[in-house]
Amino acid sequence: MAEVDEASKPLFAGLSDVSISEDIPVEGEITVPVGSPSHEDEYSTLDEPVKETILRDLKAVGKKFGHVMYPKKSTTLLRDWDLWGPLLLCVTLALMLQGGSADSKEDGGPQFAEVFVIIWFGSVIITLNSKLLGGTISFFQSLCVLGYCILPLTVAMIVCRLVLLGGTGTASFIVRFIVVVASFGWSTFASTAFLADSQPPNRKALVVYPVFLFYFVISWMIVTFSPSHSDGATDTGP
Repeated sequence: MAEVDEASKPLFAGLSDVSISEDIPVEGEITVPVGSPSHEDEYSTLDEPVKETILRDLKAVGKKFGHVMYPKKSTTLLRDWDLWGPLLLCVTLALMLQGGSADSKEDGGPQFAEVFVIIWFGSVIITLNSKLLGGTISFFQSLCVLGYCILPLTVAMIVCRLVLLGGTGTASFIVRFIVVVASFGWSTFASTAFLADSQPPNRKALVVYPVFLFYFVISWMIVTFSPSHSDGATDTGP
């Protein structure tokens, strides 16, 4: 009978006999600890003004230009890659090679679309070649390096346009040739300084050769460029 009585008692029957002392506080606050702001929250750019965003991007592009003009063992150009700089250089070079003539038939240089396609299609081919040869950098990192290294050739184009203002004689061609050759060597050296370490040691020559041809074609377009107004000046028809 004792076992039956024990079994018939409620499960929590003993809790009614428990008394809580008045000295023990039974109230409190349930708080969830808030962690320190993460690194992403500190550098969030969603709420910053557009002006600050543009200035920050321009500073980043300027720093990459500095790396190209003074190439050294640095991973900044590969780590913080972007395509704004290459796009700016490509558009600038294409506009300057176009000659500024409204009539495309009398233009002494290649058209905008031709330069644009040559630069970007060539960059893609070199990047695919690098990846197939076992390169360790990503597709867009390679495009970034090849595009930024057009900077010396773009500067050479600006110098050539200034030289052409004084005439198109032999002296002008010699000056333009020297400037373009120096810029071609600088572009090739800067690009290989960033890309060579990402290739297998026994295949570096196979990667450098297409880069050499790529910048050689751009250099050839620059050194053979002649402004359209000079062509029109020589044509003294009735």
